[in-house]
Formats: sequence, structure tokens, C-alpha cells
Amino acid sequence: MSRQNFLRTLVVSAPSQKHYDTGIYQNQRKTFMTLSVTGQHCALMCEHCGTKVLETMAVANSPARFQAVADNLLLQGAEGVLVSGGCLDDGSVPLERFVDDIARLKSQGLTVLVHTGLVKRSVARALKEAGVDQILLDIIGDDETISQVYHLDKTTEAYRESLAILREEGLSAIPHVIVGLHFGQLRGEFHALEMIRDEGCQQLVIVALMPLPGTNMATVPLTSGEDVGRVLASARIMMPHTPISLGCAKPAGATKKQMEYYAVDVGVQSIAYPLPDTIRYAEEQGYDIRYHEKCCSLLA
Repeated sequence: MSRQNFLRTLVVSAPSQKHYDTGIYQNQRKTFMTLSVTGQHCALMCEHCGTKVLETMAVANSPARFQAVADNLLLQGAEGVLVSGGCLDDGSVPLERFVDDIARLKSQGLTVLVHTGLVKRSVARALKEAGVDQILLDIIGDDETISQVYHLDKTTEAYRESLAILREEGLSAIPHVIVGLHFGQLRGEFHALEMIRDEGCQQLVIVALMPLPGTNMATVPLTSGEDVGRVLASARIMMPHTPISLGCAKPAGATKKQMEYYAVDVGVQSIAYPLPDTIRYAEEQGYDIRYHEKCCSLLA
């Protein structure tokens, strides 16, 4: 993208799931939290996760427990919540019995994001009626990745259909593309971008595979900064007017710095937990930096 001679805004996203301190800004640990409606259970046991991600979430696996956790968050002054969980064997998160609780959170003034997995129309309609702010879902662009990584008997058309359902039901869909999901290789990311472009979305989040200890992908090679840069640049070219975020999932160290610099160069609207060097680099490129403690999919 060509440089502009006026200030652009870059949102630094630092939700409460982990501590973030740049020396200038420090987040609060209870502002934006994530709940799992399945606890630490997932039927798919994906190669890259193996339920490890669920271990970082508050357990809310029954309506009573959901309400208790939600009440505690409200008492602590939380501003928002991501409702997530493991998947059933059809790739969906079992949200049906929690819709009333989700609506209650919205009625009490919280920003509510929901991770649905592959979404059924009935669930999408119920979430729309509940007033949720955003729906987050991974979009996979390769059939073998769906089978070999997610252990799911679906094709890429199931992901396209989920995006179409969310659009048709009037929900704000925020698709995520995981760079390197196929055992560290680029495979399907550009097809995923094409599906997202064709179906439309309010915003796009790009993340990178993180080889997590204790998973079947613990030893796969790190996704390179160049690969993430290629996906970011392709996304910007395909969707020049769509806000793009570089999300929280990305490896540490020099690779993270390279990914974040590419993100600044292509003109993303937000970066989750960026390095202080990245913030300085963005300021040098004419960005006005704004901080918040919400998910990177939220720009306001």
C-alpha cells in the first residue's frame, strides 16, 4: 500500500487472557475474558490444539455454571466476554442451551463475542436474537487439512456455507485464517481468503500456527514471517476495504517481530499483543496508536 501523509489508527489489542506490559501501557486482567461451554472437552481433538487452548478458558459447561462465572465477571467489572468451547464431532460448538445466558450478558451491557465453529442456521438465528456483537470462526481452505488436522468429515464448502448463513442471518462474521495450519505448511490459506472475499465479512483476522507443547504439532516448524506476510498482503489485495487484524496466535521472538512489521506494512487495523518495537515502527510509519483490552476483532 502507498504511504499516506496523515495519521492512521492502529489498535493495540490486549485482552485479559494474558499479561501485557509495554512499559507505557499495561492491561487489566479481568476486563475481557473467555468462557468454554464444554470445559476442557472437545470431540475433535485437533492436531494443533488437543484441548490445550481450552485449558486457558473459564469453565462454563452448564447453564448454572455459566451464570455463576458470568456473575463473577460482572462483579469484577468485566467489559466483554468471548463465549467459546470445544467442538462436537460435526465441527460445531454446542451453544443451544446457553443462548438465554448469552442474551442475559448482552442485557447487562457486556460486549459478547461467540465462537461457533461450523454454524447451524437455527443457532445463528438464536444468536442474532440474543444480540451478540460478533461471531468468530476459523475458515479452512483445504479438504485434507480439515480431515488430517481437524479430524472432521467435512469439506471446504461447509465453511463457505457457515459464512453464508451468518451473512444471511444478519450477524457480524469475523473469519479467522490460520497460516501454517497444515503441519506448518501453506496449504489452503489463499482458497480460504477467496471464500471469505466471495461471501463477505465485516473484518478478517489472520493468525499463525503456534506449535503447543503436549499437542501432536508440538515439533512442527514455526510458520515463517514471510508466509504470514504473503497471506496478509494477499488478503489486503483481495479485500482492500475490509479491516484486517493480526491476531494473538503467533510465535514469539524474531518471527513474531517480522510478522508484525509485515502487518504494519500492509496496513492492518489492529494487532494483538504487539512487541514494543512494532509499536515504535508503526508510529514511524504514521500510525496513531490506540490501546484497548478487547479481542482484536473489536476496533472500537
